[in-house]
Amino acid sequence: MNRFTTLLLAATLCLIAPSSQADDLIMVRSPQDFPETMLALQEAIKAEGYHIARVQRVDIGLTRRGFQTDKYRVVFFGRNEEIARLLKQQPELAPYLPLKISIFAEGEETLVVTMNPLLLSEFYPDSPAHEVFQRWALDVQRILTRIRTTQ
Repeated sequence: MNRFTTLLLAATLCLIAPSSQADDLIMVRSPQDFPETMLALQEAIKAEGYHIARVQRVDIGLTRRGFQTDKYRVVFFGRNEEIARLLKQQPELAPYLPLKISIFAEGEETLVVTMNPLLLSEFYPDSPAHEVFQRWALDVQRILTRIRTTQ
C-alpha cells in the first residue's frame, strides 16, 4: 500500500470504528471506477431495504492537507424506525448509527470498507439488540458481495 492509501484507510478507521484491528473490518475491491462503484453501492444498500441518510465527502480535508483526491466518501445508511427504536433503548449506540460504509478510489480500482456490525455485540455484550447486529452483519456482507460481483 502506498502512503496515500494508508492515510485514507487510517482516516476510514477513525470514522467508522473505535478499533483498528483489520479483522474488525469488512473490505472489498471493485474493478469498476469510483462513480460506477458508488452507484452500485447505493443500489445495493437500497436493495437490502435500507435508506441512505447522507453521503459525506471526506476528500475536502485531505485536499487541504496537500493530497490529490476527489474520490472519497462515507455513505451513512439505516432503517429510520429501527435506529430510532435502538437509540431509545440504548442511547450509547448513537456514535455507531446510522451504519457507515467508506468508499475511495485507489488507482484503477475502488475500495469499499466498513466496520463489522457484529463488533457492536462485543462493545455492548448486554445489549438486547444482538439479533439486529447479526442481521446487519449479514446485510452488509450481501451489500459488499454485490459491489464485488457487479460488472
